[in-house]
Amino acid sequence: MYQYVLAIHIIFVVCWMAGLFYMVRLFIYHTEAQDKPEPARTILSEQFGIMERKLWWIITTPSMYLVLAAGILMLYLMPAWLQMGWLHIKLLFVVGLIAYHFICQNKMNQMRKGIFKWTSTQLRLWNELATLILFAIVFLVVLKNSLNWIFGVVGIIAFSVVLMMAVKIYKRFREKR
Repeated sequence: MYQYVLAIHIIFVVCWMAGLFYMVRLFIYHTEAQDKPEPARTILSEQFGIMERKLWWIITTPSMYLVLAAGILMLYLMPAWLQMGWLHIKLLFVVGLIAYHFICQNKMNQMRKGIFKWTSTQLRLWNELATLILFAIVFLVVLKNSLNWIFGVVGIIAFSVVLMMAVKIYKRFREKR
């Protein structure tokens, strides 16, 4: 039974993360559409709004709930895991990812109302936060060992610095075009 629940958990983690990654990409395009002249701005905004709502309510949010249900069921089947330190840290990152999810939902609702508080560059950096959380969770689940986890955290920090530099380089490249 556990293996089936684990498989479901992994499948819907992939779906959830794909939804989060694509959602923020849509936010970037939606934000950049505000710089277009009419009628393109209105047409693009309406289309991005439709895409965002469908992605959110058909794929991303149901996937999150299925991930959580499968995770809770795995803990029910393997209660000894609750005694392991790595799992506590993983669950903190999961709580962070859930908060990220609902912040994205709030952004979607703001954009639907025509409120665009973040620039496309800020949204690109925001998108990388989900990547970092995903890396942290995978390292914790796979490595479990605290010493390996420390190396994983150092790697995540280095990776985040590289991602931020890449976003800034990409922004400069786009501005030159």
